[in-house]
Amino acid sequence: MVAIVSTVAYLGLEARAVEVQCQIAPGMVAFSVVGLPDKAVAESRERVRAAIAALGLSLPPKRITINLSPADLPKEGSHYDLPIALALLSAMGLVDTETLAHYVVVGELGLDGRVAASPGVLLAALHASGRQMGLICPAMQGAEAAWAGQVEVVAAPDLLSLLNHLKGQGILRPPEPGIAEVPARGPDLKQVKGQETAKRALEIAAAGGHNLRSAGLVDAIHAFVGDADRRLLGICLGMQLIGRSSTEDGITEGLGLVDAVVERFPDDPSGR
Repeated sequence: MVAIVSTVAYLGLEARAVEVQCQIAPGMVAFSVVGLPDKAVAESRERVRAAIAALGLSLPPKRITINLSPADLPKEGSHYDLPIALALLSAMGLVDTETLAHYVVVGELGLDGRVAASPGVLLAALHASGRQMGLICPAMQGAEAAWAGQVEVVAAPDLLSLLNHLKGQGILRPPEPGIAEVPARGPDLKQVKGQETAKRALEIAAAGGHNLRSAGLVDAIHAFVGDADRRLLGICLGMQLIGRSSTEDGITEGLGLVDAVVERFPDDPSGR
């Protein structure tokens, strides 16, 4: 018997469908993950083994094979932990396979069975909504997943609570959509007239996280950011970066404030 659980692989702002297939067969005791997994996915074997042990269960002394299909698509990230664990429990006969067939599953597992946050939950929720499926995700990201709209979200704090929910015992409450916090607006480079070369240098330094040595009229820069803390070893300039928007799902990537830090040299108190 092969147990199958649906999950996703992230390619930029796109979520691709991935099947986690688990087979338990007679043979030499082994636990292998195939299907182009990266290091984080390969290490999921130990996290899954420990999380199942935290439930008081042990893996069967057989050959366990996890296949991430399609096999030619690279799999990256720790969000495969939870779908691998559920596929394994389903193959062991502890979870109903038909129930899992209605969900897309993402989430990282802790050694004690807790379901930890993983990047890309909103993309997974939109993907599940497009396939008319529900989403199983970490409890701390349930509010984010609820933004996807008409999609059933099961936000589980740990593996035991999730198993009880799937069996109809201890039903988990559906999360409410979270409230987006508007970032504080600081000084903006739009207030600087001219100085295109200097602004270009600041943008490059902020985008790459580089240090930037200021030379010349440092007092003019201090006046521009007079509300910044003088005790810091730099000058924080708020730069608004608005990334490209996805025309399909309306997600805006990179909307936020990035601080460009102008770091002074410690041997030069003037910063020149």
